[in-house]
Amino acid sequence: MINFIKKNIALIWAKNHVKGTQSFKANSVKNQEELLLSLVKTAEKTLFGRTHQFENIKSIQDFQSHVQIADYEDLKPYIEKVKKGQRQILWTDTPEYFAKTSGTTSGSKYIPISKEGMPYQIAAAQSAIFHYIAQKNNADFVTGKMIFLQGSPELEEINGIKTGRLSGIVAHHIPSYLQKNRLPSLKTNLIEDWETKVDEIVKETEKENMTLISGIPPWLIMYFEKLIERNGKKITELFPNLQLIITGGVNYEPYREKMNELLGKPVDTLQTFPASEGFFAFQDNFEKEGLLLLTNHGIFYEFVPLEEYGKPEAKRLTLKEIELHKDYALILTTNSGLWAYSIGDVVRFISKDPYRILVSGRTKHFTSAFGEHVIAFEVEEALKATVEKFPAQITEFHLAPQVNPTEGLPYHEWFIEFEKEPENLENFRKNLDDEMRKRNTYYNDLISGKILQPLVITTLKKNAFQDYARSEGKLGGQNKIPRLANDRKIGDFLETHRS
Repeated sequence: MINFIKKNIALIWAKNHVKGTQSFKANSVKNQEELLLSLVKTAEKTLFGRTHQFENIKSIQDFQSHVQIADYEDLKPYIEKVKKGQRQILWTDTPEYFAKTSGTTSGSKYIPISKEGMPYQIAAAQSAIFHYIAQKNNADFVTGKMIFLQGSPELEEINGIKTGRLSGIVAHHIPSYLQKNRLPSLKTNLIEDWETKVDEIVKETEKENMTLISGIPPWLIMYFEKLIERNGKKITELFPNLQLIITGGVNYEPYREKMNELLGKPVDTLQTFPASEGFFAFQDNFEKEGLLLLTNHGIFYEFVPLEEYGKPEAKRLTLKEIELHKDYALILTTNSGLWAYSIGDVVRFISKDPYRILVSGRTKHFTSAFGEHVIAFEVEEALKATVEKFPAQITEFHLAPQVNPTEGLPYHEWFIEFEKEPENLENFRKNLDDEMRKRNTYYNDLISGKILQPLVITTLKKNAFQDYARSEGKLGGQNKIPRLANDRKIGDFLETHRS
């Protein structure tokens, strides 16, 4: 009886919530402009606001002329002041949290999350689930056990500001009505070593009625493989009531066939786009591609055409100016004190009513050693098309340029860890090269002009990518291995793991 009531309450909440979102979906352009001016007004007296003459900003154009696009290095001097306990620096108060992320040139990054910003992180996740329940007209999963593969919830403090991984911070904000259903235990969640942690999660969950599982695809695969190894059953045999997988961080499509193999049969999947800087979008229709852009969640968005990104006079477009099916660098201004901040993600709009996006790559993750500027969306789509024609299962892959081969022309080298190789790898390779040439005219010209030879596939031993992640101290949690590089750093490591 209790479960019946719980399911019906969830269904009523979900339908009412989705009905309430129609307004923001219809008024995104207007809401965005109002939001920006509100953020500027609120932060007028901060150090950043005074430095950038916020009192003179009355329009989006004013904002763009006063505030230049920034990366973490640009904002770091302000963030260092915040870390020292100074107030009124980027936002009106000190942050409630610092989300600590792994940087490259900057070392660890400390992304501020204000007391205004944190509720939107939770609200976005809830909204994603509510949209799913309303569309499915089914909330059965709320009565079972749910697991979120995440970082440790243990937090440090920097001058009174709680600091940790975003997933660990979010763990402290799981609604009370989900706490009884949630796994793993706090003791297991606090384990730092990822492999030990996954082993304990397997033990805790293998006999439970798991109905919802959430995490990024590579680590879901690791968890599923360990479950299957211990129990000799596919995941849906082990968890017959498993209804929903929530994923984010990377494009799910290249993992779908491998996931379906481990699952035993398809399970509903819901893709999301969260980050330390904000929760930007989620799949509001689990049966169709595209993520609903959250335009009323304390974040003002700008979009720089990818071909202009990094140039001094690059255009900064707003929602009303974007075009469909073009790639844009995503720029954020948030209610946590990030101003015209380049997050490093590339998005592509597939709908304007409402605004829906695909995450098509990273501004720093591309291959352009020969001027071709190949991005993640192109390689993922080319690989998807090839796998459909020449069935194979792929665990993970990485593309790196080979500029100085021992003989012959330079080429793109694809390092692929297959779970199941295609019957004819050479035909698979030729088709993949053809698909890449269709999607990137510069690459096609380089092949036609005999500047490059067609791509080369290097097959890898099992767990090659896990070994790389382990070598970098980035095994587990929200860590992701770049699929594209402009150098051989990752490629040289993978070279030692040839199959």
